[in-house]
Amino acid sequence: MRKKFLVFIIRWLLNSFGLWTAVRLFGTGYDNIQVGLGIAGFLTAGLVFSIINSLLKPFFVILSLPVILVSLGFFILIVNGLMVYISLKISPGISMTFFNSILTGIILSLVNYIVSATLVLRSDEAR
Repeated sequence: MRKKFLVFIIRWLLNSFGLWTAVRLFGTGYDNIQVGLGIAGFLTAGLVFSIINSLLKPFFVILSLPVILVSLGFFILIVNGLMVYISLKISPGISMTFFNSILTGIILSLVNYIVSATLVLRSDEAR
């Protein structure tokens, strides 16, 4: 149980860093909107994204499975963007267009993939 909590904390921190990076790279997509968030704002947004990603994403993937199969997996980018868009609508202080949310979803997917691959390698080395 303790190991799973540690993995969640690592994902939360790296998702917060990924959101910060995406906002710095892509911006919000809106004109005249300044993101005046500090570390606490991005940590909150990362926590909301981590929770939504772990609770809602499996449901949306199952619902959109036929479209994902027909599009050879490219629709999962839309699902990831939707998870980012929903979590940023809930989080205070950050708003982003849906297209920028899709790009942010790509960055966060890569971050989560790297975390998962690293944790699998570490568990294989421990055995």
